[in-house]
Amino acid sequence: MTAAWERIPGMVISNEVIAARAGWSRTLSRGQVLRLVDLEGKQAVDFLCYNAADGEDRYAAADTMKINANIFIGKGTVLYSVNCNPIFTVIEDTCGFHDTIGGCCSSALNRKRYGKPEDPNCRANFLRELARHGMGPRDMVANLNFFMYVPVGANGAMDMGPSRSKPGDYVDLRAEMDVLALISNCPQMNNPVNDYKPTPVRAIVYQP
Repeated sequence: MTAAWERIPGMVISNEVIAARAGWSRTLSRGQVLRLVDLEGKQAVDFLCYNAADGEDRYAAADTMKINANIFIGKGTVLYSVNCNPIFTVIEDTCGFHDTIGGCCSSALNRKRYGKPEDPNCRANFLRELARHGMGPRDMVANLNFFMYVPVGANGAMDMGPSRSKPGDYVDLRAEMDVLALISNCPQMNNPVNDYKPTPVRAIVYQP
């Protein structure tokens, strides 16, 4: 039986498995769609995106939340750049409640929270992928996290909650410009965002 995520409504441009704890990056043309698939469930996918023609016009977490009037990403959400240009639109989503506020793990954060500065981390993954495109630490901004749930209480309390995603959950992102997309398949093992066991995910680019 074909899984829902395997039914691609267009011509597949690329179809890659991103290993547990690994990074990934690719430039998409306007109109192409990036499908991210949580193959085994409960795996956070840290995500950044940039205008491919102007690296300074990059994802803006705060403006995306303000314009969409929501702290969560879901179907219909538009991801905006610092110049308030649409970068991606979420056109399909089987999970919902993707995180905009938790950011990424780093060596420093792992040291501060868990006493484990040597653990693999998303900031290091992002920096390796940015270097492939002639970019560096100054190009890092607050990222979003697909398949990661960060609940916020009425009093403002928040923490890294267990993921809500199931095996085969996916999200489709339509590029609204030529865009550079970066992924860190989160290696975090000290909190429940990956159910304490990082797993592979799949990235499919298709032309509708």
